[in-house]
Amino acid sequence: MSEEDIKIFEDTFSDALNLFNNEQWYEAHDAFEDIWNTLDGDERQIIQGILQVSVSQFHLSKGNLNGATILLGEGLGRIKNKTNIDLGIELESFCICLEELLRKLQNKEELTKNDKPYLLRKVKNEF
Repeated sequence: MSEEDIKIFEDTFSDALNLFNNEQWYEAHDAFEDIWNTLDGDERQIIQGILQVSVSQFHLSKGNLNGATILLGEGLGRIKNKTNIDLGIELESFCICLEELLRKLQNKEELTKNDKPYLLRKVKNEF
């Protein structure tokens, strides 16, 4: 990748994260799909998982609990065994959040604002 390609990727990725974290689920899905189309391997699987989580949250916002539960489980399944891949986000904490949300959906428990998934950026140590 050229420096320009890396900059474009980083900007697109940052935009997608912001959309996701601002609960703009449909728009986040589109943004992550653009990224997904440029990747392969484990990175592609992780982004596909995040895409599925976005769609699950869109379904949840529309009251489709069954669709939300299915897509959340599929998305989590794509991500949880790949948390060692460095995309600059905290995948382990994301998966913990998704597991708890999935449990609540499966048990039809009441959800709170704190149950919304959020993608945290990794803090880089600069010593």
